[in-house]
Amino acid sequence: MAVEQAAETTQRLANVPLFHGLQQAALTRAVGLARSKAVRGGGFFFHEGDRAEGFFVLTSGRVKMTQLTPEGHQVVLRLVGPGEPFGGVGAFGDPTYPVSAEAVQPSVALVWTSTVLRRLLETEPMVAVNALHIVAGRLHDVECRYRQAMTERVERRVARAILRLVHDAGRRVDAGVEVAFPVSRQDIAEMTGTTLYTVSRLLSAWEERGIVRSGRQRIVLIKPHAVVAIAEDLVER
Repeated sequence: MAVEQAAETTQRLANVPLFHGLQQAALTRAVGLARSKAVRGGGFFFHEGDRAEGFFVLTSGRVKMTQLTPEGHQVVLRLVGPGEPFGGVGAFGDPTYPVSAEAVQPSVALVWTSTVLRRLLETEPMVAVNALHIVAGRLHDVECRYRQAMTERVERRVARAILRLVHDAGRRVDAGVEVAFPVSRQDIAEMTGTTLYTVSRLLSAWEERGIVRSGRQRIVLIKPHAVVAIAEDLVER
């Protein structure tokens, strides 16, 4: 890794939650222990069931974490954006990845072997503390989504999912706010535990009301406040 590139990567790594609070020397050492991996859109960093041999921090692109149900249905668990870690189960003792990591668009990640990451956890207390915070946050997110799936109407779940996408990767366009990477209706169905038919029906109804505009792997919020109102159950439908 070139000196200029390494310096830029070290600076970027300081903003990654796992490495918050580390001294410059420790960050530089962590970068020196990593390698870079690029994956084309539609490719995979790893598949569910592969040996958990690497820990990743995404530096560019988008990655969706998916899992197959016993019936063979795919579930989108979360979307990973630049600066976010994924695939760290090997460092905590799991022998295989419980999920797949698919690049939604051309993506690049820094990769540490699980052995190297375990060494960092042992020698850098801040990394260990940050890892606990990340795991606790993920658990809280899973609990919230489980509660929503059990208690909330599907319309609210779909609205919440779209708002999360906009929060993570929204950009202003002439018509409103667009999700800045390809996302299909099937992706939203898998994120919310519902069917493609239901998501298509809801988005078509919202389009008729002038709330959203959607196309092939494209979603634009024309009236974001209306989607918020649906997500928070603030209006009569």
